[in-house]
Amino acid sequence: MIEEMVKGAVEAVLFAVGEPVSAERIADAVGIDTTRTLEILTQLREDLDERHSGICLLRFDDRYQLATVPVHADAVQKALDLRRNAPLSQAAMEVLALVAYNQPVSRSFIDQIRGVDSSSSLQTLMNKNLISEAGRLDLPGRPISFQTTDTFLRCFGLESLADLPPVYNEQVLEDSLQDGEAEMLLSVQPVVQGVREGTVMD
Repeated sequence: MIEEMVKGAVEAVLFAVGEPVSAERIADAVGIDTTRTLEILTQLREDLDERHSGICLLRFDDRYQLATVPVHADAVQKALDLRRNAPLSQAAMEVLALVAYNQPVSRSFIDQIRGVDSSSSLQTLMNKNLISEAGRLDLPGRPISFQTTDTFLRCFGLESLADLPPVYNEQVLEDSLQDGEAEMLLSVQPVVQGVREGTVMD
């Protein structure tokens, strides 16, 4: 493996782990010995410093971590605040409603009802701590299920899931819509309406 590729691999591992990681662990992941890993870590730190990067390499005893340079702390904090307080998209509101009314529920169920991939919306909701993993369902493949959190209850002013607004009259919908459409509306619209009345932020 050429030197630049090795250095890139070490940097990628540090970035992906996101927390202090030992040189031994990095060496095992990249497939080189620890001595060479330590040399590359030293080079990486020097490279970042020389080009005045917004990223620096921190060392904690025998562990290393990529971090933002302290001088940019204000800008980073503002960016994080903006991301955290961004209102939910229509897609995220639909996914949140499906989880709230059907939990614990798998991603495949959500995708089937919505007709599109919901991975991004699920990740957004997890980042905002509105939903969390709820273990694996007793179904083929043992899919991961999702459930709402206490943060969800707080954002919507609910004491428990029993306080969720009632779904629309199921018989009326079934008389006028196809089963799939009725199921989606019964699951989605009450919470979507509630979100529209007050932007959900974390």
